[in-house]
Amino acid sequence: MPKLAFIFLVALALPAHALELKPWTGGATPPLELSDLDGKTHRLADYRGRAVLVNFWATWCEPCREEMPSFERLRAALESQRVTVLAVNLAEPEARIRRFLDTMPLGYPVLLDRDGTTARAWQARVLPATYVIAPDGTIRYRHLGELDWSSPEVRELILKLLK
Repeated sequence: MPKLAFIFLVALALPAHALELKPWTGGATPPLELSDLDGKTHRLADYRGRAVLVNFWATWCEPCREEMPSFERLRAALESQRVTVLAVNLAEPEARIRRFLDTMPLGYPVLLDRDGTTARAWQARVLPATYVIAPDGTIRYRHLGELDWSSPEVRELILKLLK
């Protein structure tokens, strides 16, 4: 855990504006099949034909909490453009997640990675970790740390994936 804490603190120290979306070089898109808080199963394959942002987060992660409203703004702005956000919570109790969501309602699914298996498969070693998936199901970009996902630059990049 000390190694993870160090990596997390390094990510906190980096200003959000200094970071950019990095092209993905980590290989094939891992499978994603997780349940949401209502028990509904979500599979990444079900979202083929859409741009999907897969965000790994936790309630204890300050940068995660800070960027969530920008995901919501992006989702609302691009709702009619075939863009989906999936928030994957990393191994926290449902009660804690629900308490958090009472203070920050979201219009996108919160999925449960109960044992961290999915985060490991996706190489999400730092939180927040977000992956931008193209309509063909391939990961195109990854971003580690906080970012304003509703910025015009990010929105333009995501819309380019849909063309």
